[in-house]
Amino acid sequence: MKRMRLRAARLRGVARQHTPTVDDPLIVLVVDELASLTAYISDRKVKERIKDALSLLLSQGRAVGVHIVAALQDPRKEVLPFRDLFPTRIGLRLTEPEQCDLVLGDGAHDRGALCDQIPETAAGVGYVALDGVREPVRVRFSYLTDADIRDLGRTYRRLCGSDPQPEVSA
Repeated sequence: MKRMRLRAARLRGVARQHTPTVDDPLIVLVVDELASLTAYISDRKVKERIKDALSLLLSQGRAVGVHIVAALQDPRKEVLPFRDLFPTRIGLRLTEPEQCDLVLGDGAHDRGALCDQIPETAAGVGYVALDGVREPVRVRFSYLTDADIRDLGRTYRRLCGSDPQPEVSA
């Protein structure tokens, strides 16, 4: 949050949006299983501090080049009271029609976001809801298997001249 506030002060009256540079890059905070920060922490003070920080970053960070990417496994739980602050939401395969609306916004299922009807054989298929756009869009992301990821790692190491690491089987 400190960096966000410093950038905001520096940009005030100069620019409306941060332009990433090598010296002042885009900052992307990735949170895998957001519920571990918003619901599963028992210390109320810590939980409230996290909620306040995430809400502030989501509402003010984008303009100054601080973005948050977060993932949830179970959207039914009330783990994300500030879900409307995420400007882009992606729903992959879900189990119930109501979950589509929780993830993508009220009425998303009725407008065609059928996340509950995506078959298990369609890995990477989902729906995207963008802030300010009423209709969700069906998308297909590339799907990488564990073997693909291992191959990518080996190729990257070769291209960078790094010593190959021992292969770990999954």
